[in-house]
Amino acid sequence: MKFGVIVFPGSNCDHDAYHVIGKILKQPVEWVWHQSTAIHYLDAIVLPGGFSYGDYLRTGAIARFSPVMKAVEKFAASGGLVLGICNGFQILCEAGLLPGAFVRNRSLKFICRPVHLRVETTEPPFTNVCRRGQVLDIPIAHGDGNYVVDPDTLSEIEQQNRIVFRYSTPAGELRDEANPNGSTDAIAGVLNRERNVLGMMPHPERASESLMGSVDGRLIFQSMVASLVTH
Repeated sequence: MKFGVIVFPGSNCDHDAYHVIGKILKQPVEWVWHQSTAIHYLDAIVLPGGFSYGDYLRTGAIARFSPVMKAVEKFAASGGLVLGICNGFQILCEAGLLPGAFVRNRSLKFICRPVHLRVETTEPPFTNVCRRGQVLDIPIAHGDGNYVVDPDTLSEIEQQNRIVFRYSTPAGELRDEANPNGSTDAIAGVLNRERNVLGMMPHPERASESLMGSVDGRLIFQSMVASLVTH
């Protein structure tokens, strides 16, 4: 089993993800430079948060043309696990690997604080050690985290049970004030049709050690490991 963490120019959460996988979960992990084109030997890929290419044009709009993204498309098509966190989520949307798009937070301000996420499904390989309805305490840090989808797409991903996380209150209630950026239907994490690609805006790598105030984010990485072990 081996993880790969992609490094784009401007990535700033790559070391965090690498640390959690290698030092906390004790799993083999390596860096994947954005110009790499061969990642077929890996079992899981993480697209970390940050400001790839300075977020010029749109968030993720330039990174989606990096050579590694063609390899990521093939990797995902072959069934490999792909996790996109924050900017990584934005890149996956720009690349067409996930539905929807991102616009500015409704407050028009950068938001960096802990939020609560309700686990909507435990079937995917990213939440299999969680409980459905479990509320996780994980931080966000973004200015363009307002996830938008059209009504038809929303209906499709709801019917296919592809919404993994929704912003909620600590009690798991879906209230507008608990939705920090105005995302459609309070969506904080969504899957592709094949359920092996997950994009999530909150940063699980920043909530994987007690020193950081929460270890809830560790569950996402542990789920990936558990899934890879069983397959």
